[in-house]
Amino acid sequence: MLQIPPAGYRKSLDVAVDAIAKKIDIEPRVGLILGSGLGGFAETLVDSIAIRYEEIPDWPSSTVEGHAGQLFVGMHGETPVATMQGRVHLYEGYEPWEIVFPVRALSLLGCSALVVTNAAGAINRDFAAGELMLITDHINLQGTNACLGANIDDFGNRFFDMTYSYDPEYLDLARNVARGQGVNLREGVYAGVLGPSYETPAEIHMLETIGADAVGMSTVQEVIAANQAGLRVVGISCLSNMAAGVADKPLDHKEVMETGERVQETFIALVDDLVSRIALLGAF
Repeated sequence: MLQIPPAGYRKSLDVAVDAIAKKIDIEPRVGLILGSGLGGFAETLVDSIAIRYEEIPDWPSSTVEGHAGQLFVGMHGETPVATMQGRVHLYEGYEPWEIVFPVRALSLLGCSALVVTNAAGAINRDFAAGELMLITDHINLQGTNACLGANIDDFGNRFFDMTYSYDPEYLDLARNVARGQGVNLREGVYAGVLGPSYETPAEIHMLETIGADAVGMSTVQEVIAANQAGLRVVGISCLSNMAAGVADKPLDHKEVMETGERVQETFIALVDDLVSRIALLGAF
């Protein structure tokens, strides 16, 4: 059965946005979603207010280790920013429209640029665990779409283009930032799967055959909803491990967390500069 938003979904978003707006005194322009083990950037914001997801009406709460479950709203230089320290996933039992509830809320709060990050398994055999990958495109293998159901015009057109899901200008900004910092920023296609089990070696072989460079269990629904809403998107994966069959060892979430912690400093520096460049571009 197709899972579609319930009656009152649009009103629920208004209630959530109003609850957040009452706690802050700035209008965020750039939104960030920080994945497993990558939440440290949120704590670099100045004069920030941290709001637990549980404090926001109908905001989905994460149940996964490494996803702190807080929304930080504060200043990054001269730019007001809203940063999600953790996200929710389909495998936790959430519906597609719940997964993208925060993205739509950020858009209604004033964000028109979105930085998405995640932890992913590296499929491309030229990559290594601990590297960062700029997402140039994605393949949605989650068996659903966040925009199912009656279209809500406030979110955008029902039929919308995904050719430039990851904004070409923002991709160039990320490349320039990485080059300036001496970071070996890989580039590739992200395959979004359902989870929660890791993939089999045969599944990884299939993904490799269809052109995926990395695989994970998040991000694609958020990017779909962001594109419908007209947000400009850039995405970065932390390659936390080599995918099943690429490295001859079992996979576990502990490795994902440990790798995220190990690259945290490099990741924060990259995202920090990238957000500054997006702000300088002025094309919100």
